[in-house]
Amino acid sequence: MKPKFYLTTAIDYANNVPHLGTAYEKVCADIIVRHMRLKGRDVFFSMGNDEHSQNVLKGAAAKGLSAEEFTGRMADIFRNTWQGIEISYDRFVRTTEEQHEKAVKEIFRRVNEKGDIYKSTYAGWYCVSCEGFLKEEDLVDGKCPNHRKEPEWIEEENLFFRLSKYADRVLEHIEANPDFIRPESRRNEITSFIRRGVTDVSISRAGDAWGIRVPIQPDHVFYVWFDALTNYLTSLGFPDDKEKFSRYWPADLHIIGKDITRFHCLLWPAMLMSADLALPRAIHGHGFVNFRGERMSKSMGNIVEPLDAAKRYGADALRYYLAREVVFGKDGDFSWKQFIQRYNSELANDLGNLLSRACGMLKQYFGGNIPGETERAGGTDDGMKKVCAETRDAYLAFMDKYEIHSGISEVFKVVRAANRHIEERAPWGLMKQEGGKPEAAEVLFTVAEVLRQTAVLLFPFMPSKAQSIWDTLGIEKQIADVTYDEVLTWQDSWEDVSSRLGDLKPLFPRIEMKEEVVDREKPSGKAGEPEAKEQDLLDIEEFRRLDLRVAHIKSAGMVPGAKKLMKLMIDIGGEERQIVAGIAEHYEPEDLTGKNVIVVTNLKPATIRGVESQGMLLAATDGDKVIVLVPDREASPGSRIS
Repeated sequence: MKPKFYLTTAIDYANNVPHLGTAYEKVCADIIVRHMRLKGRDVFFSMGNDEHSQNVLKGAAAKGLSAEEFTGRMADIFRNTWQGIEISYDRFVRTTEEQHEKAVKEIFRRVNEKGDIYKSTYAGWYCVSCEGFLKEEDLVDGKCPNHRKEPEWIEEENLFFRLSKYADRVLEHIEANPDFIRPESRRNEITSFIRRGVTDVSISRAGDAWGIRVPIQPDHVFYVWFDALTNYLTSLGFPDDKEKFSRYWPADLHIIGKDITRFHCLLWPAMLMSADLALPRAIHGHGFVNFRGERMSKSMGNIVEPLDAAKRYGADALRYYLAREVVFGKDGDFSWKQFIQRYNSELANDLGNLLSRACGMLKQYFGGNIPGETERAGGTDDGMKKVCAETRDAYLAFMDKYEIHSGISEVFKVVRAANRHIEERAPWGLMKQEGGKPEAAEVLFTVAEVLRQTAVLLFPFMPSKAQSIWDTLGIEKQIADVTYDEVLTWQDSWEDVSSRLGDLKPLFPRIEMKEEVVDREKPSGKAGEPEAKEQDLLDIEEFRRLDLRVAHIKSAGMVPGAKKLMKLMIDIGGEERQIVAGIAEHYEPEDLTGKNVIVVTNLKPATIRGVESQGMLLAATDGDKVIVLVPDREASPGSRIS
C-alpha cells in the first residue's frame, strides 16, 4: 500500500475575489502535493471556501444578493481561479454544505460530552475582518494588527470552549515535536503566547441568522473558527465515511497564513484533543506576498489578481515566480518589473534558450532524432551525469522539508550547467571537424537527457511547461503518470521512448518591458504630498526594485585577455552565479576568495569579453582606488539588503 499524504490549505473567506497573496498559498500547496505524487504517495489535497462569516453577509448585501446566491457565485469564481493557475486539488469544501454541518455538530457533540462547553458572558474586542476576538495587548495603536482597523467592543452571552484546560497539553506536544509548527519563528510565537496565559474562547454568537445552529442553543450559531477549522475533517467525509477518514487522517500538513496561526496551532489541537482525534503532523505558517512593500488589500487598491497575471504571461511563469522569489515561511514582494526581469533572465534565457538551442541543433545535425549509442562518442560527458545526480539528491532533500524555494534553485543550477556545457563543448564547432560528429552527438544527447530529467523536477512548479519539454523531446509519456524512481536515473539510451523530436515552439517567449507595465509600477502618491520635479530623483519604489544581496565569493580569476576584468563565482544563498567585475587592477583573486560582498542580483545578464555576467558587484571609487563593499558584520549569503 502506498504511504498516504493529506495536505490542506486554509479555506478562504468568500467575501472577495482571490488575490495573488491568496494564490501564493495554493501554489505552494500544489507544488508540494505534486512532489508527493511523484514520490509515489497516496495524496489527498483539500481546499475550499469559508462561507459563514459576517464579511460574507456584507458582501452579499453590497451585491443585492442572498447569502446563498452570493456564496455560490463566489465558489465558482474561486474554483475558476484555481483551475486557471493549475491547482490540482482533490476536494473543494464549502462550509455551507450538508456534510460540513454534520461534521461540526459531531465535533461539538464530542467536545460537549467531555464537559468542555459552558455558557458565559464575553466582553471584549472583536475584529470583524479577521473574525477574531482580540485582547488589549494584541492591538496596535488601538487597531487590529492585521487589518489596521479599530475592532468593535462587544458584550454577549455565548457558549465557551475550555481552551485553558488543554493549553499545557498543546504546549507539551509542540515542545516534544519540533516540526509540528513551521517555521521556527511561528513555533516561538505560539509557545510564547501560550506561556503568557490562555483563556477560554467563545465558540458561538447569539442572534445571527447566517451559520450552523448550535444543537443545545438554537438561537446561537457556531462562531466561525469552531465551524471553519472542522473543514479539514469534512473533506474526508467525517463522520460518515469511516474508511476514507481512517485512510487519510491525521493531516500530514496544514498550510496557512501567518495571521491565523493561533487558531490552527492552539485552538485546533485543543479541539482535536477534546474530541479524542489525532493531531495533524505539521502546520506551516507562510508569510505574505506584498505588492511593492505593502500588504495587498482591496481598500488600498493594490490587488494583483492571479488570473490577470496568468492570462498575461502564463500560469507556469506565475507559479515559478512565486516559488522562486518568496522564501516559504517569510514575507515576499511582487512587482511587475521584477516578475518580467526574472521571467526573461531565468525562464526565457536560461531554460527556454537551452531547449531551443539543443533541439535546434538536433534538428539541424541529426534530422530531428535523439542520437543513439552507436552514433555517439560515448563516455565523454560523465561530468553532467554527476551534476544531474547531485541536483536530484539536493532537490529531493529540500522538497521533502518543504523548502520549495531552495528546491527550484537547485533545478536551475543544472540548467545553467547544461548551458555552460554547450558553450564549452561547442557542438557546432565539432560538426566542422573531421570525425567530430560522434562527439557533437554525445554533447547533444547529454543535454537532451539533462532536459528530460529537469522537466520532471520542474513539473511540481510548472506542470504544463514541464510536459511541453517532454513533448518537444518526443517523449510520449505524461510526467503526471510517472514517479521519481522510474525516471530520475541517467539513461544512456532512449530506446524505450520515441527518439523523434516533437514540434519546437518557444517555451517562454521573451517579454518586452512595455511602457504600460512601467506605468503600472508608478506609485500614485499620497494626497497633499508635493511631486518631485527633478528628473534625476530616484523614487523609493524604484530603489526597492533593486535586489541587493549578500554574496559569498567561492572563487575568483582573471578574464583572459582583459587587464581590468575579474571573473567571480558567487553563492547567493544556495544559488551559484558568475559575475564579471572591473577590479582586477586593485585586487588579486586570492584577496577576494572567501569574502562576503554585496551584489545586485536582478540585472539582465550581460556578456563582457565573451564571459556572461549575472549580476553586479558593488564597489566605491575613492580617487584612483576601487574599494569592494563588504558587510560590516557576518551575514548569511543570500541575505537581502534593505
